[in-house]
Order: sequence, then C-alpha cells, then structure tokens
Amino acid sequence: MSPFKSSTGLPDNIAGALCYFFPFIGGIIFLALEKRSRFVLFHALQSLIAFGVLMICHVLSAAIPLLGPLLEVIFSLCGLTVWLLMIYHALSGRWYKLPWAGEFAESQLHHL
Repeated sequence: MSPFKSSTGLPDNIAGALCYFFPFIGGIIFLALEKRSRFVLFHALQSLIAFGVLMICHVLSAAIPLLGPLLEVIFSLCGLTVWLLMIYHALSGRWYKLPWAGEFAESQLHHL
C-alpha cells in the first residue's frame, strides 16, 4: 500500500489503478480531479492515450471488410492484456511505461 495520498484522498496506487480500471473514462476523471500526484497524473494520461488509441483502432478495423473482425479480436486481446498489466503495475506503485503511450504521457507531465 502506498503511503502517499493523491489530492482525491485515495492512496496513489489505488488512484493510479482506477485510471485503468475504468478504461479511458478513468483517465479523464483523474486528469480533471488530480492536482498534486505526478504518479496519478502519469497513469491517467497513459490510460487516456492507450485506451483512446485502442478505441480508434477498433472503429477503424470495423471498416475493413474481411480482416476487420480478426483485427477486432486482436485489439480486444491487446486491450485486455494492457488493462490487466497496467492495473497490476499501478497497484504495485510502479511507473511502468507502455512503449509509445508511456513516453508521450511522461513528456506531457512537464506541461501540467
């Protein structure tokens, strides 16, 4: 359990995990509410970026006639894997960065 608390009153690791537990929406909520914890802001941004990209990929794959359903299954499995992995790392208090989304989220922290 993290000894630090976010400005929402929740421990940092719980708030970070909630950013992923409710994909995309959790990121928006914690970006709006969090004022102090860089850990929670990082996970909120990473959640927003990662699940936003996955949602766009789902929409675009629906427009592909034959490969679309296969791509949707692949994106769903990727989304589930990322979801479980990131909840685990956030609960553990780790600043785990996804390959592209994590780098971008970290660079955006300097602008907040």
